[in-house]
Amino acid sequence: MKSLGIKSNYLGIEDKYSGLDDSQIVIVSVPFEKTVSYGKGTANGPKAILEASHYVEFYDEEFDRELVFEKGIATLKPISFKKLSIKKSLNLISQTVRDLLKENKFVVVLGGEHSISSATVLPFIETIQNLSILQFDAHSDLRESYENSIYSHASVMARISELTNDIVQVGIRAQCIDEANFIKKNKVKTFYSRDLRTGKYKDWQREVVNSLNENVFITFDVDAFDPSLLPATGTPEPGGLFWDETINLIKSIGKEKNIVGFDVVELAPQKGNPSSDFLTAKLVYKILNCAFQNK
Repeated sequence: MKSLGIKSNYLGIEDKYSGLDDSQIVIVSVPFEKTVSYGKGTANGPKAILEASHYVEFYDEEFDRELVFEKGIATLKPISFKKLSIKKSLNLISQTVRDLLKENKFVVVLGGEHSISSATVLPFIETIQNLSILQFDAHSDLRESYENSIYSHASVMARISELTNDIVQVGIRAQCIDEANFIKKNKVKTFYSRDLRTGKYKDWQREVVNSLNENVFITFDVDAFDPSLLPATGTPEPGGLFWDETINLIKSIGKEKNIVGFDVVELAPQKGNPSSDFLTAKLVYKILNCAFQNK
């Protein structure tokens, strides 16, 4: 595996803090886009995140630390999917993550469309007990198939549900009736966006934390955010999450649980709108700080 240098790696950091051997954290770029159904451009997401990250501050005032220099963050050369089928592409992602976990790395995957998450999650499920999958998303992604593909981005959580029943969803506000019925039948822990606003929960963030197992993998589709905050995504649904409430939740999870890894997907960069790229780049660093606050 080859890591990127200061000009193209995450945060634009020198070799001393971004070498693969000496870094505890590894960024995997997965520019995969084969099943998008509305807005396109997610294949450009990882590169845009890396470029924008060069303007993210190393110091996080909330945690009073420069995590990058304490733990090291290596960024791998983007995975190439040239001429590979969807199934072989997903297998390649899984094997890359699996190899890094064997080296005791903390793995962060940057997508690409959400379909990659079934491949990203698999090695974690194989190796970690008492694991919950926490999905931030506008969509349930629980369709059995979509547009004749069981590997569609709209079916990714259906594929993950075949691997584990421990799924928690936050921010959901768009789904078909089959997905709604799946949630009811299988008792998926789904925190609908509207319920977070209408007083269903006395403390919805506490409810989410309490619903999770000891270990947590986060799959973060950026369309979970309200489009007024992040419009550069394939299907920007109104009524989404905002920055502070999202980060406060992840901070609580990192404090009380063990965040073992995460992915961030579905950024579709828009020319002339760098704010979405920067927000996503900062999100990655903020989740890392939340995950390592006790480490």
